[in-house]
Amino acid sequence: MNNFWQSTQKPIIALAPMEDVTDTVFREVLLSISEPGTLNVVFTEFTSTDGMCNDWGRTKVSRRLQVNDTERAILKARNIPLVAQIWGSSPEKFAKTAAMITEMQRFDGIDINMGCPVEKVVKKQCCAALINNPALASEIIMATVESTPLPVSVKTRIGFNSIVTESWISHLLESPLSAIILHGRTQKMKSEGLALWDEIGKAVRLRNESGKDIVMLGNGDVDSLALAHSHMQNHGVDGVMVGTGVFKNPWMFNHHNSEADMLQRMDLLQKHIELYESTWGRQKDYAMLKRFYKIYLNSFPGAAEWRDKLMHSTDHAQALAIIEELRLADIVMP
Repeated sequence: MNNFWQSTQKPIIALAPMEDVTDTVFREVLLSISEPGTLNVVFTEFTSTDGMCNDWGRTKVSRRLQVNDTERAILKARNIPLVAQIWGSSPEKFAKTAAMITEMQRFDGIDINMGCPVEKVVKKQCCAALINNPALASEIIMATVESTPLPVSVKTRIGFNSIVTESWISHLLESPLSAIILHGRTQKMKSEGLALWDEIGKAVRLRNESGKDIVMLGNGDVDSLALAHSHMQNHGVDGVMVGTGVFKNPWMFNHHNSEADMLQRMDLLQKHIELYESTWGRQKDYAMLKRFYKIYLNSFPGAAEWRDKLMHSTDHAQALAIIEELRLADIVMP
């Protein structure tokens, strides 16, 4: 099976896996305004291996792996790989989940979450906690690799309580991984302080010295294509993964329209709400949409008041009515 990490043209710009954010709806919304050739790898939300291996919980958990036909068409037309990210602590469940994902025939790779810093997850010895358990991390990687022909990657951090880039990355480089995506913070740092890109550069040097052909991506505080390319040049990564930086500007993956006007923002917000409703209906709580409203409604007179109206809406129809009201308000941009 094709290892897209090797065949995808570099530099690679990837959309990060984000909990309750990067579902099929948001991925399609971003792809619809990205410039072809710019965003060239996308990831799903986090998917629990415990949930996937539980007959009762699989239906709900597997929604994180849903791919709409409209998104699939864009991915296929642009030859953009889609990676399923999974998390847990049991090698056996990673193996079973990897096999199930392979059978779905909708993904081009599998990524193992060894970086999420959330306390309730870490307490289960999952995600970033695996940095403190290299032996288990290796077992999980091997179990996953042996259960799928899809290329396997790991998204991780530079340490847990302290920076251990050299020992941790050297350990991962001994595994049969296709790619490592490195966030330049420890678990203890969570999202605080600046991402330490010099540590990411150190990881690249370790990879180079190892002679391995494992692709190395950096992650942390990237909110523009210009900054992404600067990090690639200065730190030698094969690409950059963009996470929360996309909230500042969803149009960042478009050289020709990096700053959208108010009409474009309203159009995209309306598209997001309509696509969310048609995709999920009652399967997902409408309130989850509210985290996106600040992305679209900002930087114009009265933006806070209009956002407040949307935050108090109770369903899709009410939200769409507020957007129509905003269109008729004829607000003059400064």
